Amino acid sequence: MKILSVLKVGLLALATLIGAASLANAAEGSISIRLVKAGFVVGGSAGDGVLTFQGRKYPLSVGGLSYGFTFGASETRLHGTVKNIRRPSDIAGVYAQGGAGAALGKGAQVVVLTNQNGAILELSGEQKGVIVSLDLSGLALSLK
Repeated sequence: MKILSVLKVGLLALATLIGAASLANAAEGSISIRLVKAGFVVGGSAGDGVLTFQGRKYPLSVGGLSYGFTFGASETRLHGTVKNIRRPSDIAGVYAQGGAGAALGKGAQVVVLTNQNGAILELSGEQKGVIVSLDLSGLALSLK
């Protein structure tokens, strides 16, 4: 019985060390995205971007779809950091968001999103155009 307890404690300690080591291996990079969005009820968005990670630049494709009250068109330029990635491909995936907003001319944007790989985008930037939205939207990023 005592050996079993020691074994459990040892396994727990090993699992904790492995978890800490994987978090320590996670790194961060920077990202720039240009996104054009247009819609009338159903909206779509497309764009491109660049991930800078460990001294290298990786081109990105950006796309998305939204459903809800959307009317107008806008261009958004975002930049910021990507956290909790181990390799460039960790950024690929779907980032979901629900929200409301409006822009007439220029408007500031700040957003924090997470994908299924645990990558965290912290972005800020500027939106230009005329758009009003109350929708559920998803943003998909992929490496080119």
